[in-house]
Amino acid sequence: MTDIKSMTLEELTAWLKSQGEPGFRAKQIFRWIYRGVTSFDEMTDLSKSLREKLKETCFLTVPKVARKQVSQLDGTIKYLWELGDGNCIETVLMRYKHGNTVCVSSQVGCRLGCAFCASTLAGKVRNLTPAEMVDQVLFTQLDSGAPISNIVLMGIGEPLDNYDTVMKFLTLVNHPEGLNIGMRHISLSTCGLVDQIDKLAQRGLQLTLSVSLHAPDDETRSKIMPVNRAVGVERLMDTCRRYFETTGRRISYEYAMIDEVNDSDRQADLLAGLLKGMPGHVNLIPLNDVEESPLKPSRRVAAFQKRLESHGVTVTVRRRLGSDIDASCGQLRRKAMGEQARERKGGPRAAGRKEDVP
Repeated sequence: MTDIKSMTLEELTAWLKSQGEPGFRAKQIFRWIYRGVTSFDEMTDLSKSLREKLKETCFLTVPKVARKQVSQLDGTIKYLWELGDGNCIETVLMRYKHGNTVCVSSQVGCRLGCAFCASTLAGKVRNLTPAEMVDQVLFTQLDSGAPISNIVLMGIGEPLDNYDTVMKFLTLVNHPEGLNIGMRHISLSTCGLVDQIDKLAQRGLQLTLSVSLHAPDDETRSKIMPVNRAVGVERLMDTCRRYFETTGRRISYEYAMIDEVNDSDRQADLLAGLLKGMPGHVNLIPLNDVEESPLKPSRRVAAFQKRLESHGVTVTVRRRLGSDIDASCGQLRRKAMGEQARERKGGPRAAGRKEDVP
């Protein structure tokens, strides 16, 4: 069976012609897909015979809402989607004055092992398909009624560890016959897979690259981010410099503030030194507590920000959204997995939060 939603318009056109169908039908089908139809029978401007052929040869991915949490503070919505094979992923809808942003996952789990992230605790299960990534945007928009204007690839998984799928996803959501979301409204976050960053640079996409730096020195970064042991901060920053020189796009450096780990004045000075002469800005992230992690939120966010600014570094502090729900990456999936494990052992299920929506 063919995963029709993972096809570009050009691929769909070629596939239809190979099936003896006129190529112009591809645009009709593509438009229906991006209206969020869940069956081929809903494609009412297609002939019945073509709809039957599509049912026999293709499938449409349709995720189920396994859980949904709505913040009473700011309207943030956290979705736990159940995929066709029973695996679950997370998507977050965040509301800003400039529009609605959806944070999407690229993998089921993650293999990179960052010490402060709940997504990686059970390791990587598999990569998502382009369709499963598109569905997060489509069905979040349909379920919430909120039109999506921005996408951040900062959910579960390392986007550049699923490179080909993510590139196709970007093509699909950017297409004018699809969701038509401009590249400048898309941010892609990476732990720093340098070879893939170089590949991305050659594409010249006008998206925003966010590099999860989180420490300015190898000793600290290798402790909290195992990926650094194979790369090192110096090589990563050289790669970031090449990326800027190739694309002209300023990089955002993500920095989760961890108490007594990466929040000293000395580390602020080192970070400023790394960025000297290279356009970019630092986004300080107040750490979310992860139950299984000993790492705690820093008490020096304001002081660290001030120290960086004294060096002329542009700094923002990420606004915390959904603090009354499991809105940080991997938390809701991890909670659901824990409850399922307890149920299998015959233990009581943890009481659901009052904001959980069935």
